[in-house]
This record gives sequence, C-alpha cells and structure tokens, in this order.
Amino acid sequence: MHTRYIGSARLAVSELGLGCMPMAGMYGSKEETESLRVLARALELGCTFFDTADAYGPFTNERLVGKALAGRRERVVIGTKFGNIRRDDGSFPGVNGDPASQEVADGAAAAAAAAARAGALATRHQRGPG
Repeated sequence: MHTRYIGSARLAVSELGLGCMPMAGMYGSKEETESLRVLARALELGCTFFDTADAYGPFTNERLVGKALAGRRERVVIGTKFGNIRRDDGSFPGVNGDPASQEVADGAAAAAAAAARAGALATRHQRGPG
C-alpha cells in the first residue's frame, strides 16, 4: 500500500483509508465481531487511516475503532469529524461548529485515539455563510 503525507505536519497515512460509518449500523444492522474482523483485515492489507465521527452510533463508532486498533499507535491514524449533532436516539437536531462542540469532539477523538494509542485528526463540519 502506498503512503501519502497530509497537512503541514506531513502526517503519513495509507493511500487508501477505511470509512467506518457502516460499522455503526448507519446502513442497517451492526455486528461488532464482523466489524472487528474487517478492521483487523484492513490493517493486514496495509491500511493505516481509519475515518470515523462522533455522529456515527452516535459515539459508539469511535469507541469501536479505538478498541479494534488498540496497541497499534505506531501504525495508524484515526480521522474523526464533528459538528453534525446526533442524540442518543439517533435523531439529528442540526449542525454545531462552535468552540464548545469542538472541545467535546476533541475529547471524543482523543478518547478513541487513546484507546488505540494512535494519532488523531479531527475535522469540523461547518455550514458556510448563506
């Protein structure tokens, strides 16, 4: 698998990443055992970039990714997004890009990264003017 370097820090990530939203049951049922197998196989194939968000689950996807990648800090980067707010029941009240929302998301990203002992990259979903 080829490597790309992103950002001013030139963070090294695999050319292909794994989007983990389906593992949260966003497209149907979720199966933790199967999701853990998929994440392990992606690692075997050289994938080092895993994309998640606090809205997936909500909150459960970052924990699942952290669990699956635990102990692999030197090999992985977890990218997470925030700003699309989900309630525990899955309803969507809107977008929140204010600094308090970012602090909560940074905490969730840090928790997932800490569980995996990996680097974390957080991006904000924000509505543009107009």
